[in-house]
Amino acid sequence: MLVFDRHVTPDRSEDEQRLVEKAQRALVAISLGEDAEALDEVMPSADEPDARSEETKALMMLLFGECSAMVSTLGDGGTAPVKVQVFDEDGEEVSIDQADPPVRTAVRTLLAEVHGNTAAAREQVEIALASAAPNEVDSLVLQALRWTIRLSVECLDRDLPVASWISDAVAD
Repeated sequence: MLVFDRHVTPDRSEDEQRLVEKAQRALVAISLGEDAEALDEVMPSADEPDARSEETKALMMLLFGECSAMVSTLGDGGTAPVKVQVFDEDGEEVSIDQADPPVRTAVRTLLAEVHGNTAAAREQVEIALASAAPNEVDSLVLQALRWTIRLSVECLDRDLPVASWISDAVAD
């Protein structure tokens, strides 16, 4: 079991605090290379499929929202472009349409968030949750967690702001 100090913003609802804590524990697991444990940490707690889907959607929107904020920060508030590239298993750059479905969804969701279109980002996540196989959903969650870690490390290395709950997880 992973243990770390929790930082919870006091103005969050109880559900949001619980979601942030789950995401924080998953980020710690991902940073330690424990993909299975990270997925266990973010498994929805509700037994009903609709509630499980809503919790996973909320988690994905939380992570992609934070990734979007960090991309904007890295791009100097939008004045410096940030390039999103997709690579195949051989390390060759490919178009987004040639990427695996979870990667396509992750890129499209992030780009929608970066461009301020949260509704389109939410739609991408909803489509994935409704139609993707469980292993593809897991892959999407892992992608969002990995991007959150990578972007936060890059921001912290440059002394740029990162949400405290993320920097707390990265520092542990």
